[in-house]
Amino acid sequence: MLYFIANETARTGKGVGVWRQVQIELREKKIPYKVYMTEYKEHATEIAKMLSQKEEEDICIVVVGGDGTLNEVINGITDFEKVRLSLIPAGSGNDFARNLDIKKSPQERLARILECVENGPDCYERIDLGVAQWPESKKPRKYAISSGVGMDALVCQKMMTSKVKVIMNKLGLGKISYLIVTVQSLLGMETADMAVKVDGSNILNFKRTIFAAAMNAKAEGGGVPMAPKASVQDGLLSTCFVYKFSKIGALIRLPFLAVGAHEHFNGFKVFDCKSIDIKIKKPMALHTDGEYLGDVTEVSYSCLPGKMRFMV
Repeated sequence: MLYFIANETARTGKGVGVWRQVQIELREKKIPYKVYMTEYKEHATEIAKMLSQKEEEDICIVVVGGDGTLNEVINGITDFEKVRLSLIPAGSGNDFARNLDIKKSPQERLARILECVENGPDCYERIDLGVAQWPESKKPRKYAISSGVGMDALVCQKMMTSKVKVIMNKLGLGKISYLIVTVQSLLGMETADMAVKVDGSNILNFKRTIFAAAMNAKAEGGGVPMAPKASVQDGLLSTCFVYKFSKIGALIRLPFLAVGAHEHFNGFKVFDCKSIDIKIKKPMALHTDGEYLGDVTEVSYSCLPGKMRFMV
């Protein structure tokens, strides 16, 4: 049995069209399945928790939605050794799909998933997950792509209510909405000093920090390669700090960041680690996988190597 968790409102309502294409294929192929439609925020977490507690030894869950829906599902799974997870992308950014080079149509993607299911419970790849924890959090928050504080999180916060995003999604230009909101956020935000502990010992200080990103994958925000050499299978986080620039200076350097050519510029610091603890002089916005979680003055990150069994 295949279990689908579908978000019909993904990509400003276009998720329903993706699910319909998948549903037609399932019916034509006479594949047994059950679908659960998300109806409110964190509903996918509740569904994933319920499914992962079934007595079945091989629970195959397919997410039809975007990065936010996938993140909710990851945070609902209670037993990753029983669950094989997969994704049919239907979101605005689709960064997780992009990082894993999932570019097929819904029908082609479903065919690959069905092939994997037929090949048995050993058909999957181990994918790392990141974990974010901060004093106000009730429990750690897992993520598949990235988490960060500062400008990238502020962009996520604004994208939640952005009219630009709605318009651009309808025009099929979702990436441009990220760029527009990024420029708006950069020019209006405040920077902050950060004290950073790397792998429990090494202390680094960053002045006038614009943002810090703890990347599990290479790219976020609609394909921006914050950590061009990152891997979701190396057991490490790739962190990216942007600091010391004036806002205009940062704006001038944005094109280099957008194409992954920023690592050798002063004011950019990219390095790998197993864990990192960040203390911030004043509150900054926090996100995981594009979901705004509030403003914080400290946050800790770590990597869960090979935690997720993903049907690629």
